[in-house]
Formats: sequence, structure tokens, C-alpha cells
Amino acid sequence: LTRGSCNIGKLNYYLGARAAREGRRSMYPNIDFCTDPEATCASSFTQELRWTTALFEWAERVQRYNTDGWSYEDELFKFYDNGMTDDSFIDAVGRVFSRGCH
Repeated sequence: LTRGSCNIGKLNYYLGARAAREGRRSMYPNIDFCTDPEATCASSFTQELRWTTALFEWAERVQRYNTDGWSYEDELFKFYDNGMTDDSFIDAVGRVFSRGCH
């Protein structure tokens, strides 16, 4: 789910071994995602980690997306205000999540 060293590093910083090493509360203090990026698929917490990683990615990649005049939050409000009938918002969010662009 997590793509690239930057996102894996963020996951480790907020939820993994680095958070624990630096004295922050960590959900997975014994998992260093930087040294073992496959931990989401190969640890004893695999099912939980897949869900947690997906939520982290959603918050990091989709909810913060604001590029070239397209803001996830603004577009979400427009989608809601217009009756949630146009699939273009859903399509754009899918592209943001999978490709990093709207």
C-alpha cells in the first residue's frame, strides 16, 4: 500500500520503531518500517497493519491533496452540496490515491 521511501519513513516516524526510539507513543514500537518495508505483509500484525497503513495513506495522500487548484476538502464539499450525483469526484479521488494526481 505505501509507496516510496518518503511514505514508509513517515509511517515509521509516526507509528513505528522511530517513534518509539524518539520517545513518542507508537502503535508498532518493534517494527522498523524503514529496514523492513514488507512488515505490513509479513508480520504478526499483518491484517491490522494493512488497515492501519491504508488509513494512514488516505489521510496523508488524499485528505491533504491540494494541487493545481484541486483541493480534496473543497471538492468534497462541492460533491456533497451538489447532491453527490456526479461520479467525477469519486473518479478524481481514486486517481489521487492510486496515481497521486487528480
